[in-house]
This record gives sequence, structure tokens and C-alpha cells, in this order.
Amino acid sequence: MTAEDAVAPNAQSISAALAITLEDSWKTYWRSPGEVGLPPEISWEGSENIASVELLYPAPTRFRAFGIENFGYADEVNFPLKVTLEDPGAPAKLSANVSILVCAEICVPEEFALDLDLGTGTGVDAASANLIASAAALVPEPADLYGVTLEAAALADDGAALVVAFSRRGGWQSPDIFPEMGEYTAFGAPDVRIDPEGDTMWARLPVLSDPVSSDMPLRLTLTDDGMAVDLPEVPLVSQVPAPPFEPQAEMTAVSELLWIALIAVIGGLILNVMPCVLPVLSIKFASALKAADQSAARVRGGFLMSAAGVLAFMWLLAAGTLGARAMGLSVGWGLQFQNPYFLTAMLLILTVFAANLAGLFEISLPQSWMTRMSSDKGSGYTGDFATGAFAAVLATPCSAPFLGTAIAFAMAGRPIDIVVIFTALGIGLALPYLLVAAAPGLVRYLPKPGRWMLLVKAVLAGLLILTAAWLLWVLGGVAGSAALLWVAALLAVLVLLLSPVARGVGRTRVGLVLATVIAAFFLPMSTSTPDTAMNAKLDAEWIAFERSDIPKRVAAGEIVFVDVTADWCLTCKANKALVLDREPVAGLLASEAVTAMRADWTRPDESISAYLESFGRFGIPFNVVYGPAAPEGLPLPELLTADIVQDALLRAGMNQIAQAD
Repeated sequence: MTAEDAVAPNAQSISAALAITLEDSWKTYWRSPGEVGLPPEISWEGSENIASVELLYPAPTRFRAFGIENFGYADEVNFPLKVTLEDPGAPAKLSANVSILVCAEICVPEEFALDLDLGTGTGVDAASANLIASAAALVPEPADLYGVTLEAAALADDGAALVVAFSRRGGWQSPDIFPEMGEYTAFGAPDVRIDPEGDTMWARLPVLSDPVSSDMPLRLTLTDDGMAVDLPEVPLVSQVPAPPFEPQAEMTAVSELLWIALIAVIGGLILNVMPCVLPVLSIKFASALKAADQSAARVRGGFLMSAAGVLAFMWLLAAGTLGARAMGLSVGWGLQFQNPYFLTAMLLILTVFAANLAGLFEISLPQSWMTRMSSDKGSGYTGDFATGAFAAVLATPCSAPFLGTAIAFAMAGRPIDIVVIFTALGIGLALPYLLVAAAPGLVRYLPKPGRWMLLVKAVLAGLLILTAAWLLWVLGGVAGSAALLWVAALLAVLVLLLSPVARGVGRTRVGLVLATVIAAFFLPMSTSTPDTAMNAKLDAEWIAFERSDIPKRVAAGEIVFVDVTADWCLTCKANKALVLDREPVAGLLASEAVTAMRADWTRPDESISAYLESFGRFGIPFNVVYGPAAPEGLPLPELLTADIVQDALLRAGMNQIAQAD
């Protein structure tokens, strides 16, 4: 539409607009669409007597599609056009070939052509002129017209976030910010904070794509209560502006905290029977065997100390979580298994335990220590404490029903919430120890010591050796094949030095053992670059996780099944072996209607961490199904069954797709 019915004598330009009306719930995109989407594209080829056409964008609104932040328009949008004539006053023709993307539950690319002939004359279309004027009023203007001043703009967290600060005469009401920084950069919803006086606004916007750098041009659009300003060239400074205040965690009712704590106890108890129980079971059973010929008081004390070891590790984990959160780091359940030095320490301990149970060596202590440890009144509880702590360590790569709810509540809450929930998890995990401590007579039901214990010790040693092999494989995925080979060689040297073969070395043996252990922590290890030789290969029907690819596939009518997994997550492996790789689920995931997408969290990955947090999850396994009938995604429970997966695929729209085919 144009404001003029014809080209006036000597007129050099025409006032026009491109008007687009959308059906209910449909939206189209701004010039910078956000994480996904496409901006409008218009070709003016075929126009006559037109020197140039400038498309102006009204200020956008923020909306979510497929769980992702996008910028654009709903209902209707009028794009003002600045049309300059080649020959002033002469007849003109506007020919527009328009390409836009419109989205609701699905996305549909629309293409259409428009033609408008304008002869000469002086007529004016009042209705169109008013619409064009209204649309032009929505186009962002220079900041100084509204008394807006940029205080600072800087990149934080090594380019993973943009932080800005503005002041405004008259104060802020409900501001929003739309940044543009390169063609492929996407930003999440801003954390906006206004100072108590109302004049200064601070905002932090997470970068959802790859981190940005200071040499990339930055453009900002601000909106606030009818105001829209444009800052086309924003300089970046090195000093990140400080927020006007720190948000206070919402107070949690005592009853709610106690209820979540009960859920945490149940989740911790269930951990005892999860797939990760294999390495833990051998340690617990070995504790029971050791207590079979001890007095009730000693049994009670030993198992209480094992429970204390479990709780001590949980408190250490809570302290580490609080420290990491204070430093702005990602936190989650089982993330210590992404650290190669933690894995190395676990391997050293497991190797010594396994070799000792296998009878390759016996750790001999001074006679005075042995006497005290064998006495009921003695202090021989150090081993019991260590047993409980180590069992808790090996249980943390697992997730379980109720555990995810408790962890999400703790991570989103106050420090006291973290301490209470992790304590409750420890109590649940330690309940088997507490049960024996409450009824020490239970150990009397174990068979009497005899030759059968040699077989049991061999089986337990085998379980620990399998666990060590699994951790060594995880280390290869985290730190690379070179680190795996070096640690494996040092473990072999350690066992050799502790075995009877090396007894003739004498006192030098202790020094060599210590040197071997220390050397293991000075190996070159990296978690930044994937090792293609060691990283888990994607099966033929699986593709690598790409968050921005999900809405595009759903918009095309596909079902997307996302599996967030890791080499160190034994529950993930159980889901894969028992459900995902078996019929009928394997066949469904391999069908043309479904895209199976796998996110490997073996190594630290901020994009996967952010994806999990968007669902309020801080641990794995995590599976979610998207589809035309479920564009926001259907999260699944930690433990999968074939029925659960099939039901989610159907609810996401797989049955409609099958019928359409």
C-alpha cells in the first residue's frame, strides 16, 4: 500500500508499506530472528522508475517457539518502505517478490508476488497514509530522543554472555533488549535488573550459539512501554558492568523443603538398586563379610562409620556445588566424572582394592595397629568410613526416579536447600548401612567363614576389575587415548610394585609406589578437544545433537528424539541396552518419520548443560521427544521402558505422520 494514489509532480519519493496479516497463533520474524527462523527477503526486480527501496522494521516482540527464544511479530505487521524514484514525478511500478517464514505448531515458508502501478496525479489515500504513519511510529529511533544513554556494554564469561547497562531520564518500566551480533549469533532471554531509583537498567543476555568476540559488531534495539530505540553501533568495553543488586533466592516453605527432602531420601535409597550398583555391591558385601565374626557393638560401629562416610562425601559434594555455583560454573549430578584427574584417583583406589581382593598382595600393617584394629574397643573404623565414602562416589554417575526432582530443587534453591537435599540423599543411600547398624544380628545369617570365601573374594575382585576397566574406558573418552594408555601402564606398574615379585626391592618399594601414584597426576590430559578414536561413535540412525536443528526438523513435520548421555552414566547405558537398542523402539527410532539425536556429555559441554537447565534438569540420563503435536518437547523419566518411549512418540504426532504417509 502507498500513501499516494499517484506520483505527484516533481515527487522524488513515495510513502509505502508492506502489510502482512497472520492467522491466530501464527508468527513471522524480525530482521534478526533469534536462535532459529528466517528474516523477510524481498526482491524488487521488475520494478520501474525505482532507484531504491529501504525496508524498515517495527520493533519486534519476543516469543518462544519449540522452547527457543525468537523475535518477530504476531497477528499483523506493516513494514514501512522508503521508496526513492529514479525520475521524479514520472509514473512508477512497484514489483515485490516476497519470501517469509511463518510459524505456529509448524513452520511454513511463504512466497508471493505483489505489483502496484502508480500513474501521475495528486490523489492521497488517507486510510493507507494513517496505517503507514502508525507503522513508522513503531520503528526504533535514535536513543537520545528518549533520553536513553548507554553506560557500558561488555562480553562476560569468555564471550558466553553479553552484559549491558543503560540509564534513562524518567526511568524504566518493563524494558526488553534485542541484540544483533553477527549473522549466526543467537541470544537467550535477558536477565533484566532495574536499580531501586528506576533510572538505571542492567541486563545479561546468554549467548546460545558459539561464544562471540569483541571484534564482532554489536547493534541493540531497546523497547519499553511504547518506546523503541535503535543503537546501530555499540562499542564494547573490557570492564563488565556490575548489576545493581543480586537476586535473592525465593524463600521455601519448611513443609515443602521437608517434602522434597523425603523425595531425596527415596531417590538415594533407589540408587542402591540402580544399574550402577555393580561396583558398589561388591564393596557393601565385602563389608558384611568382614563383620560376620565381630561383636554386635563392633558391627554397629562399623556400619555407622560407613554411613558417616556416605554422608561425608555428600557434604563434600554439596560444598563443591556451592563453590562452583559461586564461581559461576555449571553444576550438576555426577559431573566429577568429567574430570580426568578424579577418574585417575578412582582408578588408583579401585586397582589397589581389586588386586588386594584377588590375592595379588596383602597390605601388612604394624603389629600394634593390627592389635588395636582387632579389638572391639579399638579405633579400626577408618576403613569402614572409607568404604562408605567410596561407595557413595561410585554411585553418583547414576540417576534414579525421584533423584532428578530433588537435585533440580536443590540447584535452583538457596545454599541451605542444597545442604538439606544432599544430606537427605546421603541418608537414603546409607540406609542399608543404617539398617545393619540398627540390627547388627543380621550379619549372623551370613554363611560361616570357610573356603567359599575365597571364591567370593575372587568374584568381588572381578567386579572391581570390571569397574576399573569401565572407568579406564571413561577416562579415554574424557581425556583421550594417550591418557588412557599412560594411566593403564602406570596401574600395571603399581600392581607389580605391590605384588610379591617386588618385595626384594625393600624400602625403595614404597618410594616407587608413591612415585607411580604421583606420576599419574602429571600426565597430559585434555577435555577440550574430542578424541575421535575414543569418543563413542554415533550409530547409523543417530545424528549429533544440535539444538537449533530441532525446531527446523519439527517444522518440517519430523519427530525428534533427543538422548543426552555420557560414557560415565551407567543408567544411560542400561536405557540404551535394554530399550533404545531393542525392538520395537530401535525400529521406530530408525524410521523415516523420526530423527534420533544424541548429545554426548562425557566431556564438559556448556551447550548441553544449558539445554538440560532449560528443562530444570541437572543430571542424566535425559530424554525428550519433540514433534508437530509437542513442539515444546515431552521430557521422559530417568528409567525408560518401551511403552514409555512409544507413548511419547505417538503423543508427539507420530501416528498422524504415519497416516499421512
